[in-house]
Amino acid sequence: MYEGDSMKKILVPEYIKGLIFDCDGTLVDSMPFHMKAWEHAIKHFGAPWDYDLIFSRKGISSTDVVELYNREHGTNLDVQDVSKIKQGFFRRYYSEIQPIKPVVDIVQRFKNVLPMAVASGGSRENVHSQLNVIGIKEHFQVILTSDDKVKTKPAPDIFLKAAEVIGIPPHQCQVFEDGDVGLEGAQKAGMFTTDVRDYLEN
Repeated sequence: MYEGDSMKKILVPEYIKGLIFDCDGTLVDSMPFHMKAWEHAIKHFGAPWDYDLIFSRKGISSTDVVELYNREHGTNLDVQDVSKIKQGFFRRYYSEIQPIKPVVDIVQRFKNVLPMAVASGGSRENVHSQLNVIGIKEHFQVILTSDDKVKTKPAPDIFLKAAEVIGIPPHQCQVFEDGDVGLEGAQKAGMFTTDVRDYLEN
C-alpha cells in the first residue's frame, strides 16, 4: 500500500500489475482552465453557458461534449469550430498547470516497477503538453487520447486498449479517475477503479 501525503491512503493492491491514469483532473489540476475555455468557446458562438452540463461530462472528447450540448440545448453549434476555439484558449494556461500530488506520487512510486498508461478523453496535444509540463510523460508506456482510433469513455475500449499495449490483463489493472464517465468505462472493462476525488482536499 502506498502512503501519500493526504489524510487517506491510496491503495494499490498486490494483485495489481498495471496502472492506468486519466489526465485532466487526475494527474494535472487543469479542470478549472478547461471550464474557462469551454465558457469562452460556447459564449463566442452566442450560445448560453451551461457549467453543470459540461462539467458533469468531463472525461469525454471535446467533439462529444459539443454534440451533447447541441442535443440538450437544441443548438446547432459546429463541433469542430467550437472544439478548435476551446482548445486554443485552453493552451494559454499550460504554464499554470500543476500536478495533483497524491496521484502523481503514485506515478513516481511505481515508475520502473509497474507498467503504466494514460487513457484520456483530451486531445493528444493537450495531454502530452500537460504531462511534459509536470515532468512525468516519460514514465508511461502508452498515452491514449481522443485522437487515437479507439472509442472513448464511457465505453471501456480506451482502457482495454491501454491494458493490451502494456501487456496486463484487465482484471489486474487499476484505473485512477476523477470523472463518473471514466469510472464507468473502467468498470465496464473489468478493472479495479480508484476515484481520486476521495483523496483530494475539498
